Amino acid sequence: MDKEQITKMLSGKMKLIRIEKGYTQDRMAEILGISKKTLVQIEKGRITAGWTCIVAICALFRDSEILQSALGEDPIDVIEIIGRNGIDRAKERTMGGKVWWKDLQKIGKFRLQQNLISQHFRILDDAHFRWYSSFDKEEAYNRLKEISMDSK
Repeated sequence: MDKEQITKMLSGKMKLIRIEKGYTQDRMAEILGISKKTLVQIEKGRITAGWTCIVAICALFRDSEILQSALGEDPIDVIEIIGRNGIDRAKERTMGGKVWWKDLQKIGKFRLQQNLISQHFRILDDAHFRWYSSFDKEEAYNRLKEISMDSK
């Protein structure tokens, strides 16, 4: 998934998110910092939202069931991975991937998982801390090997 794909997908879901949250077009446009005319154009599929607007939607409506079902788990994580072309640092503790994740491989205290909805990959340690995230499968497998070797 890249910026263009996620922008198209979430532009098509903006009206559903707005309705889910019970906002008028005026209020939603105000929250997102765009004009009502732009919001209407996005909702009618005439234009797509810009990247900044998509990031704002994910940040401000991260609890949206529409977003979570489209991206899997936390929308901010997916946006961060796409915006930064992966995450390669220890981050906050996760829930361990019991719902949205499939374990692919385990080496030592690290395991590689794939998100069932967004299809991105992440590496967790035994304490469920995320060490790496990416949409690149080959790179994720390589980082799993590197991280597990470095920890020995």
